Amino acid sequence: MTLLAGIFDFLTSEAMVDSMKWALIVALIVIGFFGTFLPILPGTTLMFAGFVLHYFLFGMEESRLTWQGLVVITLLYIASLVLDWISGAIGAKWFGSSKYGVIGAIVGGIIGLFFSLPGLIIGPIIGVFAFEMIFAKKEVKEASNSTVGTVVGGIAGVFAKVLLALGMAGWYVVDVFLMN
Repeated sequence: MTLLAGIFDFLTSEAMVDSMKWALIVALIVIGFFGTFLPILPGTTLMFAGFVLHYFLFGMEESRLTWQGLVVITLLYIASLVLDWISGAIGAKWFGSSKYGVIGAIVGGIIGLFFSLPGLIIGPIIGVFAFEMIFAKKEVKEASNSTVGTVVGGIAGVFAKVLLALGMAGWYVVDVFLMN
């Protein structure tokens, strides 16, 4: 019975609880970072959840994450969400897409959300091509150019999202471990 009591004491000790908190926070941040370039995971959302959990699990004062730091991280997170929604549309527009192609990229992205990884990738591509062919009355070659723009915009969006995720993580590390 004393061995069981000792194990229970260890598992409920403050050090063990803190270790479990850190494990959860680090797991969310690391998995979230990988999610910035693996579209099956909600990358920056997981990272943001890790930062917010750190702030509240350790207590606002004891966490060493300032409210100003949390605001900056939140702004970077919002920028990553906006970038997710518009990167394909911006790429399509840059490659000569009409307003219909841009709308098609957005509609295809929204519909693609319901079809997991393939839908997230293929949805905007099909959306641009279909909207360019049907509504803008473009030829296959012109519609294809707009579609290539969607792919290029999506890839550029992933790179930019990775940079925003690095910014979030960097701000967190500096704020928690170096500044306070």
